[in-house]
Amino acid sequence: MLKTNIVIIGAGMSGIMAGQTLKKRGQTDFLIIDKGRSVGGRMATRRIDAGKADHGAQFFTARTRRFQSEVNQWLSEGSVVRWFGKNHPRYMSIDGMNKLAKRLASDLPVMLNIEVTSIRLTETGYLLTTMEGDIQAEQLIVTVPAPQAEALLVNGNVPINQEDLNTLHQIKFSPCLVGIFKLSRPSKLPTLGHLDQNLPEGIIRMVDHYDKGISHEHILSVYMTGEWSQQHFNEEPHVVLAEIVKKSNHYFVDQAIEVSQLKKWRYAEAVKFLRQPYLSLSLPHPLVLAGDAFLTADDSGKHTRLETAFTSGVLTAEYLIDTMM
Repeated sequence: MLKTNIVIIGAGMSGIMAGQTLKKRGQTDFLIIDKGRSVGGRMATRRIDAGKADHGAQFFTARTRRFQSEVNQWLSEGSVVRWFGKNHPRYMSIDGMNKLAKRLASDLPVMLNIEVTSIRLTETGYLLTTMEGDIQAEQLIVTVPAPQAEALLVNGNVPINQEDLNTLHQIKFSPCLVGIFKLSRPSKLPTLGHLDQNLPEGIIRMVDHYDKGISHEHILSVYMTGEWSQQHFNEEPHVVLAEIVKKSNHYFVDQAIEVSQLKKWRYAEAVKFLRQPYLSLSLPHPLVLAGDAFLTADDSGKHTRLETAFTSGVLTAEYLIDTMM
């Protein structure tokens, strides 16, 4: 059985920044685990032939001094660049959003393809059940979406009190379906390769990754609204893709489609979130929930975003370290 002091479940931005913060504060006995094949969560990039496409987060913004300071460091290192937006810059990662996630996690202890099926409270901490074997941790940081976190705790019969459950249930997510199309010719999107206004009903965003600058081929990502995605989430992929093409083909020629793929994000955006950076459950051993659905009380934003995931991860790790002292 693998044993460690702190386990971070989820290797998205919150999990990565929790790990980075633990390391900077002198903690070495921790482990980040994720069920995916790569770190990053919704900082996801997919290769299609010689092209590639971001199909989760397309860009990020900075509203706080703390995050802007971090972004400035990434800019100086050449990891990110400004994409568009004069007064409120949108930043993109060089070579795809997942590249930034991988760089940030490169010096952290990460185990991938590890899916936790339950969390059980023990005398010394928590027992995590996985298909690859059990993991014993004294403390936990859980950064997966709230419904998934609750399922893990319920499966292990962790005694969560009703107040914590009520708080957790305040978080609500909407899904997102993303059509990804490789085109044999340029799309009709603006020069920057991004469009999020005056789109057909049901579409929230379109991106041509050739014009964005991360792909050698014209790969188009078409993002559907939460309401449309909810209605069509369980339909067959070929049916969904056909509907997306009907709605979006004003911006490209149907015959230009060489490859079609569908990405399904069940928990794409927290439409109802908490105004607190984390949720520390009332349990005998530290167990803290974090993620982009946890906003600081002074956050002026009305939407969850990469910055909220960053801040939640940092503040959660700082809180855990302070409780250990």
